[in-house]
Amino acid sequence: MKRLLAVLVLATGLSLAQGVVLRALMEDVPETRIIEELLPRFERETGIRVEFEKVQYAAMHDKLVAQLLAPQSAYDFLQVDFLWAGEFPAAGWLEPLEPYVKRSGFDLSPYYPSMLDLVGYYRGTLYMIPMYNYAMGLIYRKDLLSRKDLAEKYRARFKRPLALPKTLEEYVDLSLFMAKNAEVAGAAMQGQRGDPNFMEFSNYLFAAGGDYVDRNWRVTLASPQGEKALALYVRNIQQGAQKGALNANLDDTFRVMCQGRAFSMITYWWMLPQLDDPKQCPKVAGKVALSPVPGGAGVNGGWGWAIPKNSAQKEAAWRFISWVESKPIVRERALRGHAPTRKDAFQDPEVLKKYPYYKEAERIIAGAKKVPIFAYTAEMEDVVGREISLAAAGQKPVKQALQDAARGLEGLLKKAGLLR
Repeated sequence: MKRLLAVLVLATGLSLAQGVVLRALMEDVPETRIIEELLPRFERETGIRVEFEKVQYAAMHDKLVAQLLAPQSAYDFLQVDFLWAGEFPAAGWLEPLEPYVKRSGFDLSPYYPSMLDLVGYYRGTLYMIPMYNYAMGLIYRKDLLSRKDLAEKYRARFKRPLALPKTLEEYVDLSLFMAKNAEVAGAAMQGQRGDPNFMEFSNYLFAAGGDYVDRNWRVTLASPQGEKALALYVRNIQQGAQKGALNANLDDTFRVMCQGRAFSMITYWWMLPQLDDPKQCPKVAGKVALSPVPGGAGVNGGWGWAIPKNSAQKEAAWRFISWVESKPIVRERALRGHAPTRKDAFQDPEVLKKYPYYKEAERIIAGAKKVPIFAYTAEMEDVVGREISLAAAGQKPVKQALQDAARGLEGLLKKAGLLR
């Protein structure tokens, strides 16, 4: 009788779900296509069909905001970048997810706290479920570190062995040494104003022991640690980086590294398998490795799933989110090349066998730090990025650039109501 009742309940649930179609706006990247390949399985299990509208990242924010402001959203669930993880809940556009988590028994414990802090909770309320990680680490050339001629010159110059640097200062020293002695740029750097240089510099800031704000949202950027970080960043981009680094973005740095023209790059950890691909990057494949940013934490980045407050199909949307973030589906996504946010995916024996570098990636994610998440995080990138660019170009002293960046950040925090 119990078995019969269970079958009837399942059949009733599938019957009620028949005809339900969920729609979402997704970035047109490999991760989306990985999930898309699994959608027929979800439909078979639930009767719910899911359709993705795929667009380039630059078009996503405006399209999402237009729907979030409408009486009813055309999108039943959302993919939220960390840059919007303060803006969207602050505006009241997202559905709190704790009630759904409790009713369904969804387990949050496998997620890295750093990810739940980034694209999970906003001011104590759960609005998102982490779905994708892009924390930053150091990718470097193993072959150059093992060259005897370079090791001898390095020891003569610095009185220490040529090895992976332990501090930010050592990293910049090594970058400049490679630029002078190894016939490559010491670092492939993304100095383009805005998101590229803001994200890159933030690694230097955190590695130097600095931060943008304290726990009370008081701006701490123009600190001795901040000055040290920016001075080292400027030194590296002026003396250690590739030509044109001041205007370079992520794609530019990848090309430089892929072509064997740089010793290192501070970048997203999942760039390693692309550089290690002999078909895509034959000059460096087998010669690259991954580690945390020297000296401390790198920048955390990622995406989260959310449900719009004005969605007409919230229960069905949650059913999809809890399914796509379940342990077996996350594991399947990881085996296909996904960048997970759950510990169990990084520790799965089959996943580790296929992607041994996940051990280092886990260290990077576990220790990653977030930039301030508030209503104007995206604008903060432009405000701070402008001053980094001026300092890197030699158009403004480091101390002045930091002070101006701090004032700009304070203005945004006041606008958001976080400072008086």
